[in-house]
Amino acid sequence: MAEKTNLSTYESIMRSLKARQFVPVYLLMGDEGYFIDRISDYLAENVLNEDERDFNQNIVFGSDISASQLADLCKGYPMMSEFRVVIVKEFQNMKSLEPLEKYLEKPVPTTILVLCYKNGRMDMRKRVVSLASANGVVYESAKKKENELPGYITSYVQTRNATIDNKAAFMIAESVGADISRLISECDKLLISLPETDRRITPELVEEKIGMSKEFNAFELRRAIVRHDIYKANLIVKYFNKNDKAGNIFSVVPLLFGFFQNLMIAHYSRNKNNEAALARDLDMKSGWGIRDYVTAMQFYTATKTMQIIAKLREVDEKGKGLGNSNTTKEELLSELIFFILH
Repeated sequence: MAEKTNLSTYESIMRSLKARQFVPVYLLMGDEGYFIDRISDYLAENVLNEDERDFNQNIVFGSDISASQLADLCKGYPMMSEFRVVIVKEFQNMKSLEPLEKYLEKPVPTTILVLCYKNGRMDMRKRVVSLASANGVVYESAKKKENELPGYITSYVQTRNATIDNKAAFMIAESVGADISRLISECDKLLISLPETDRRITPELVEEKIGMSKEFNAFELRRAIVRHDIYKANLIVKYFNKNDKAGNIFSVVPLLFGFFQNLMIAHYSRNKNNEAALARDLDMKSGWGIRDYVTAMQFYTATKTMQIIAKLREVDEKGKGLGNSNTTKEELLSELIFFILH
């Protein structure tokens, strides 16, 4: 049986690095490259000073170096420095890892080896993973889920000594999507524009700087559906059908699917009358959105919710051209919203 591997978090790793508590190996893997780059860049820029890097830091690529050569590189001792740093970019391209495994059985304590395995998760049964866990840190950088993005944006903004309205966070998430690098870039653009006397990001500011309507966006459409506001929902759909960049079937379906999927869980939760407990059942890091589910349960029964989920799947397939020869994406969106509200 494979040895169980404990995965570290980004926050715990960064705390240790800033405290200069280094370990002999960091195995960084996953689909979200942003956090892998942040950790490896921090190690490249902060372990050694500029004078020490010439003799004690190597940045190589997995396709350009063998595991045997890498092991030999790691066995070298630092010159006039406390540490030696070896960073392997695109570690997923390295073949035949056995020599590296032998090195990791007893790594040199003065060498910091950083293995960057992007665009996927390394097979957790491989010895490299268990050895890295035993002698260092294993971190998986997973893509953020759509429903996690507003909370992540809020947390990021708070680390920059600012605040953000819930609606504004949702608008940014809906506009940018799960590309964390772009998400951070847009947040930074907003933060730079804030005056020192008012460090608050509002929907109006998002509308001005990112160019997204604060009245006609997917967040407002979802809110209209939650409240069963047929008039407002139809206004937004008409706006979307005339302004494809503001919203369309491809952005609306994933958003609503996630919401109604959670609504089905809420219907069958024993904690549906306890907002705090229901938020935990739905794995919501922030409780501000839980009232949407409480409200929606008044308008959408469990049976209707199940029918909506089935309709969302059908519309998603038709939007991708499966079983659909002539219905436009605008017609599909109108049909979907009508079905949900009636």
